[in-house]
Amino acid sequence: MGTIVFYLVLYPLSLLPLWFLYGLSELIYILLYYIIGYRKKIVINNLKNSFPEASAKEIQKITKAYYRHFSDIIVEGIKNLSISKKELLKRFSVKNPELVEAYFNKKQSVILTSGHFNNWEWLITIQDTLLSHQAIGIGMPISQKSLDREINKRRSRFGMIVTHSGDYKNKIESLDRPYALLVLGDQSPGDERKSYWTNFLNQQTGFVFGTEYISNTYNLPVLYYTVNKVKRGYYELEFKTICEQPHRLKYGEITENYVNFLEKDILQHPAQWIWSHKRWKKAVPKDIKTLNNTHEKNFNSRFPRK
Repeated sequence: MGTIVFYLVLYPLSLLPLWFLYGLSELIYILLYYIIGYRKKIVINNLKNSFPEASAKEIQKITKAYYRHFSDIIVEGIKNLSISKKELLKRFSVKNPELVEAYFNKKQSVILTSGHFNNWEWLITIQDTLLSHQAIGIGMPISQKSLDREINKRRSRFGMIVTHSGDYKNKIESLDRPYALLVLGDQSPGDERKSYWTNFLNQQTGFVFGTEYISNTYNLPVLYYTVNKVKRGYYELEFKTICEQPHRLKYGEITENYVNFLEKDILQHPAQWIWSHKRWKKAVPKDIKTLNNTHEKNFNSRFPRK
């Protein structure tokens, strides 16, 4: 079924020009916001909890702006299935590539991390062209396996290696070229008792600890990136250093730095993050202090601080 949807609906739509797809985005916005009300209760509740001092009018303004942005992300994601390398390079640029290139020149692999902020699909597809490092990304598989397979084929057509959390070790350990591992770390964690809990957007939030764990396992520098929206359909990537030597940082420091960067991006442009995701569906464990102490002890035992 997924293959049929891909070849009869999604891929043919992707062949249409972006100006036409942005017209379709306007219709999607009306459908999602006014007619269906797609996850509107989730969006509004997430916004109210994240911005407790915002008025009802301000929440409504962000909500509308979010659905317009989300509709654009949908059609840009569709366009990603067939957009040319030349067109992508015109629409997706890097402000400070030298920050990453310096590591490549030292034959040093790195982790690139961010969240679902602005257009992440175009970066996945063009990353291997933008940077000298071999691009590899850890993704969450779509439940429809055949559709997931077809989409990942299109994501990897310019050199990106798409893997998942269960297989990334085999992938990166087999590479003979310095790699840049792409990790989107803002998804709701699968197991709240294995998560790293911290304050994020005015509420206790669990984060997957993967980036910090991988960084310490392979001694990889971690760079945060912001996807700035220049104008509709045009984005600029900006890198910021989280850490150069992970073993010198305290437990949780990489994750805290990541959370702070992401929160700053969201506060500057609140409509450009994915609010319709059930981000806070996991409850804070009642024994959170004991859990945190245990996690920290185990982590420091495995990765002694220097």
